[in-house]
Amino acid sequence: MFADFWNRPRVVAVNGLTLNVARGEVFGLLGPNGSGKSTTIKMLLGFLHPTKGTAEVLGRHPGDTRAKRSLGYLPEESYLYKFLTGRECLDFYGRLFGMRRAERKKKVEQLLEMVGLKDAADRRISEYSKGMQRRAAIAQALINDPELIIMDEPTSGLDPMGRVDVKNLMLDLKARGVTIMLCSHLLSEVESVCTRVAILHNGRLLKEGTLKELLERRDMLQVRVSKTESVTESRIVEAMKKIPAKVESVESVTETLEDVFMHIIEEDKEKREK
Repeated sequence: MFADFWNRPRVVAVNGLTLNVARGEVFGLLGPNGSGKSTTIKMLLGFLHPTKGTAEVLGRHPGDTRAKRSLGYLPEESYLYKFLTGRECLDFYGRLFGMRRAERKKKVEQLLEMVGLKDAADRRISEYSKGMQRRAAIAQALINDPELIIMDEPTSGLDPMGRVDVKNLMLDLKARGVTIMLCSHLLSEVESVCTRVAILHNGRLLKEGTLKELLERRDMLQVRVSKTESVTESRIVEAMKKIPAKVESVESVTETLEDVFMHIIEEDKEKREK
């Protein structure tokens, strides 16, 4: 809860929120602007303290330095020292974590290669495009080999190829056992990498679950058959009465994450207006 100058309660940014993110999963935190996502992230980072309840990061208080050493953070805006080169920038962040010189050098080169900045490593960040600065910011978030990384709009400013690269990077981190909390307005991006998602609105948790649980249409089934010259849509309709064709699969019909997200938010707005 945020208070005014006289310490009077003004805004409840997060209301009764309970989230559990399992180790090794990619967890999507979704919601429109003002839903409480940023406040939640700031509490996990130790920048804000909850007025009620508790928060833990990797089993420790968010302010615990041991938790911070195992945490990586990519903010929505890339805040980098633009007078440094890409290589110098990553080396600087490595120094903040107390990494030895040989270890830093090896890690910096690995990250420059990973994010596609090896050829621009010795250019000043002020000369980087927005997309290149975003790649450098992703690299700095990984400099300490974090167990948990919080990413806020990780593909902001990237072109389609850059977005694919970041998606593949997240999947690679997931395969290595790194836990990721992802905030993004690109729901297709969330849908392609997340294990579970939570949808927030007005500081409250509306829905949480696996993508299958959220997207499955329980009132419909989808049947897939092998398509040949003799199998047309009209014949398929008739065929369903007798099943003359080989049924490849029968599965639940799903919606897109964007459709589900919009439906949940609109439903909540209607409830609040009544």
